Amino acid sequence: MTLFDGEPDADGRRDLLAIFFDGGARGNPGPAAIGAVVLDPLTDPPSRLASVSEYIGNTTNNVAEYRALIAGLEAARAFPARRLRIRGDSMLVIKQVLGEWRVKQPHLRPLLEDARRLLAGYDDVDLGHVRREQNADADLLVNAALDALDPR
Repeated sequence: MTLFDGEPDADGRRDLLAIFFDGGARGNPGPAAIGAVVLDPLTDPPSRLASVSEYIGNTTNNVAEYRALIAGLEAARAFPARRLRIRGDSMLVIKQVLGEWRVKQPHLRPLLEDARRLLAGYDDVDLGHVRREQNADADLLVNAALDALDPR
């Protein structure tokens, strides 16, 4: 690795971006928020390029997880890249986006389609599940947005 590995190449695209996403609802449904972090994993330590922390109203946990992934993908568009490494702690979202699990709830289908549309422009996408403790930054952003509503 060189000092410039995280820099865009001649066509303005980075080689790799990492996205960590999380969504949560206090109650299901209930007040919900999303969190996402976009990183340049080729710098040491990885550089935070963007983050999202947003209250999204009353909804379900699964909707919040999908909306967090979509928000992370939208934030990443400001940093064109060839490859993405995406991590989240929602097994449902990961498996449905990968096509390994069916989408049983009709209201999730448009969110799945949005996520897949945003993924289509990349040469390679590595989408994987992580445990909550490995997704701490995105989880903190979710809780910060929810706590701002009711800072007890």
